Amino acid sequence: MNHYPARKFCLKCLITLLLIALFIVASFAYLSFNPLALFTEQAMGDIATYTGRFFPPDLTPAFLQKVWKGLLQTLAISALSTLLAAIASLFLALPAAGQFGYTAKVITRFLLNFLRSVPELVWAVLMVLAVGLGPFAGTLALALHTTGVLGRLFGETLENHSPSSTNALRLAGASYTQAFMYGALPGIYSQLLSYSLYRWEMNIRMATILGFVGAGGLGQILYYELSLLHEQQASTVIMAMLVLVIGVDMISNKLRRVQMHSLG
Repeated sequence: MNHYPARKFCLKCLITLLLIALFIVASFAYLSFNPLALFTEQAMGDIATYTGRFFPPDLTPAFLQKVWKGLLQTLAISALSTLLAAIASLFLALPAAGQFGYTAKVITRFLLNFLRSVPELVWAVLMVLAVGLGPFAGTLALALHTTGVLGRLFGETLENHSPSSTNALRLAGASYTQAFMYGALPGIYSQLLSYSLYRWEMNIRMATILGFVGAGGLGQILYYELSLLHEQQASTVIMAMLVLVIGVDMISNKLRRVQMHSLG
C-alpha cells in the first residue's frame, strides 16, 4: 500500500483565497449590489406586469415582412463585416507576426490594439456620422472592430506556428506572402476559420445592438418599437433575433464538423 506524504499547509493559498473573498465583498458593498432586491414582491410583480405586455407578439403579415427585411439586413451586416475583417486580418497577420521586421510588427499591433479598443457602438456612431444612417454604417463599424480582434488572433496563430515550411519556401526564393499562402496557411487555416466563425456569431448579436444608434437591421426596428412602447411588436423582433442566432449557431457548428471531417 502506497503512503503519500500529507500536503503541507499553504499559507500563501489561504491568503490568496481570503484576498479574493475580501475583494468580492468589497465589490458588492461598493456597487450597493443586493441580489435579494430582485426577488421582492414589488419587483416580481413589476416584472410580471411588464413582461405580460409583450404577449401576444404581433404576427400580422405587414409587420412580419418588416421584421424579415430587418433580419436579412442583420444577417448581411454580420456576414459581410466578418468576411471583410477576415480578409484584412490575413494581410495584417504577416506584419503582426513579425514577418516584415520589428518596426512593422510594433506599428501593426498598435493599429490592431486601437481598432479593438474602440467599442463597436463608438465605431457605429462615427460611421453613422461619416456615411449616414443604415446598414452600411453598421457593416463598417463591425468590420473595423472585428479586424482588430481577428488580426490579433491571426497574428498570434501565425507566430506560434512552426516556421519550418515557411523558411523552406523563403530559401527557395518565395516572397513573404507566397511563403505564407503555401507554407503556413495550410497548417493554420482551420484555426483561422474557427476564429472567424466565432466572431461571426458574436457579430450577429452585436449587429442587433448597433441598430440602436441607427446602423440598420433588427436592432433599429427594436429600438423604434420600444421607444413607442409597442411591446408586442418588440416581442416579435426579439423572437426573430432568437431564430437568427439559433440558425447561425447551427450553420457554424455544421461548418466546424465539415472542417473536422476534412482534417480526418
